[in-house]
Amino acid sequence: MVEIKEVELKKDTSSIFGQISEYNHEKVVFCHDHDTGLKAIIGIHNTVLGPALGGTRMWSYASDAEALNDVLRLSRGMTYKAAISGLNLGGGKAVIIGDAKKDKSEALMRRYGRFVKNLNGAYITAEDVGTTTKDMEYIKMETDHVAGLPEAVGGSGDPSPVTAYGTYMGMKAAAKKAYGSDSLEGKKISVQGVGHVGGYLVELLAKENAQIFITDIYEDRLREISGKYGAKVVGMDEIYDLDVDIYSPCALGATINDNTISRLKCQIIAGSANNQLRDEDIHGPALIEKGIIYAPDFLINAGGLINVYSELQGYNRESAYSQTERIYGYTLDIFELAEKEGLHNQLAAMKLAEKRIDSISKIKAKY
Repeated sequence: MVEIKEVELKKDTSSIFGQISEYNHEKVVFCHDHDTGLKAIIGIHNTVLGPALGGTRMWSYASDAEALNDVLRLSRGMTYKAAISGLNLGGGKAVIIGDAKKDKSEALMRRYGRFVKNLNGAYITAEDVGTTTKDMEYIKMETDHVAGLPEAVGGSGDPSPVTAYGTYMGMKAAAKKAYGSDSLEGKKISVQGVGHVGGYLVELLAKENAQIFITDIYEDRLREISGKYGAKVVGMDEIYDLDVDIYSPCALGATINDNTISRLKCQIIAGSANNQLRDEDIHGPALIEKGIIYAPDFLINAGGLINVYSELQGYNRESAYSQTERIYGYTLDIFELAEKEGLHNQLAAMKLAEKRIDSISKIKAKY
């Protein structure tokens, strides 16, 4: 069982085991291979509802401790994401430490696949930041415990469009709450990060004739998205100071923090990034105090997981989109629950997810 008190307690995080115990993980696996240069960490947070499913991220972390912190937070988020979406999956995530543009190779991905195989189905991987459907093909050569494969080999392909669609649904629900209408026409929306998911989200927003502002670390991607959809490019730091209706973080997490909250001028935060709140206990309530409606990240970015889960069941794209569309209603339900119980929206979503995990834990053993 995942308990809210495990999130609230301030534990010793100065050691590896201190970090792991903070979020109550079932298993954390460190993977190293000298020949390929592989350095990876797999976090299995909770398997009450089923095997842990979550993508593998490849990123140049400043330190191994930073990588561990990322995988622990991300895998916990996957537990909540699966639970609140009604999926029979647990939460897991993995990170490969390295530059995806320089360090990735077929051999490295296949060696990583062997580590996934050795977990005997407790963890199922998929693509994430820095990995692709082609990388999943390499992993598939070594293990069957992989999803998000290319359509050409029977998979569901890139989950990014479905993730973007779910984020869009959550954003529209937040607009309904804030403005009484879910129309985004004319709304000023800043999108931080226009990679796979952010790019598809901008496309959806452009179709609604929203005023879009974008930023990203890759200038070529900014030029491409700006040229296609007429979005205005702004600086990486400037994004926090814009006078907009909606701020949509679609890159890495923790962008909602002590420094940025005081600068934000939006009424809504709704994006696809994971772990957007640097500290849920501090920054969730801080958004309420500032009058900002926060659409819980693990709820509205669940489209990709829903899509991959559909692949495991026998992929049907129409069904995946139909289930993802329900995020709109789920988001409104969370807003209502939070208001009724006097909680910030992230905590209300966590509470609902934990309620399902707790109830199922009483009728079945861990995976």
